[in-house]
Amino acid sequence: VKYENQRKILQTLASRLEDLGLDVQKPGGLCCPLQPVVPSPIVNGYRNKSTFSVNRGPDGNPKTVGLYVGTGRARNIVCVKANHMENIPLKHKQVAQSYEEFIRRSPLDPCLLFHEGGHWRELVVRTTSRGHTMAIVTFHPQELGQEELAAQKALLKEFFTCGPGTVCDLTSLYFQESTMTRCSHEQSPFQLLHGEPHIFEEVLGLKVRISPDAFFQVNTGGAEVLYQAVRELSQAGGDTTFLDICCGTGEQWLCEPASQGRLCLAHQVSKVIGIEVMEKAVEDARWNAAFNGISNCEFHSGKAEAVLPQVLSSWEDDRPLVAVVNPSRAGLHYRVVRAIRSCTSIRRLLYISCKPEGEAMRNFVELCCPPDPRKKLSGKPFAPKLALPFDMFPHTVHCELVLLFTR
Repeated sequence: VKYENQRKILQTLASRLEDLGLDVQKPGGLCCPLQPVVPSPIVNGYRNKSTFSVNRGPDGNPKTVGLYVGTGRARNIVCVKANHMENIPLKHKQVAQSYEEFIRRSPLDPCLLFHEGGHWRELVVRTTSRGHTMAIVTFHPQELGQEELAAQKALLKEFFTCGPGTVCDLTSLYFQESTMTRCSHEQSPFQLLHGEPHIFEEVLGLKVRISPDAFFQVNTGGAEVLYQAVRELSQAGGDTTFLDICCGTGEQWLCEPASQGRLCLAHQVSKVIGIEVMEKAVEDARWNAAFNGISNCEFHSGKAEAVLPQVLSSWEDDRPLVAVVNPSRAGLHYRVVRAIRSCTSIRRLLYISCKPEGEAMRNFVELCCPPDPRKKLSGKPFAPKLALPFDMFPHTVHCELVLLFTR
């Protein structure tokens, strides 16, 4: 489908949010203007992160590296190669192909279901516009001892540094032993087998450090457009404190649109406070701020529902406080919404959602409904003022929605 037609389809899908109703006082319509979909500056090969699974391919080979078709519930999962995917760059496909070659040479079985044994699991590939490539291999140790694990890590490293995998020219090769579907660095450390511990990206003139599990927008070019819009909608001035909940590596408020001759957002405000659950991402954010000469910021590591109430409970500053939230698809924890509602200094809130029709809708209602003592929702309700969709994911039906709330 031509990109122009994709945008038309996406605009139609975005407009259906009106049917969900954001105004709890006036159900049945979106009570703020829905703007046209902002296009992505890059349409093909835009993904800077891809996750490849290991499972049976169409030919029945259990050591196939690619993407799932089907569902576990229907028990019809097939793993197909990603060669036809236009949103995945060639470098990612090359690394996936090399990983498949490696595990097919390995005498160890793949881990398709944890309880059935096997070891080789998914592959994550991250790349940057600076030419850096990071590969992260997930491995289920099962009953292997330390010597056997060391041998497998050595074979993996040799393949990508001295064998056929050298064509991938990896900047970083990581190995993670995991007995869970998803595992953080704190739960099971990422082990660097080769290369540099971080890769680096440039976003609107800023050098950004990225760790293996740090959140970073999957479309770098689209992220630059998104961050500039957030900067403008925040209307943050010199007396403003900028509160970034789910801040990731902090790139959205550090970035400097050099082509426009303006300072980065952090230089435009009095202070920046970032909250992020991933400890490694917080380390990246601190490094990014220090490297780029920014000192008016502080970071808190932990779950937002635990950290934010503490940060805001003692808030006595009369200066404006602008908040931006960018939660996962699960939306904001109700304690986060309560804390935001209760803080009278927050009069402007930007909500960035990759799935606005999901759990985020619950947050929208909680933010905009009248005070409800039963739900411990106090404070004056917010009102949505503007909805701005961004096509961060060309070739898919998903969009990133930025909603501006004020009170």
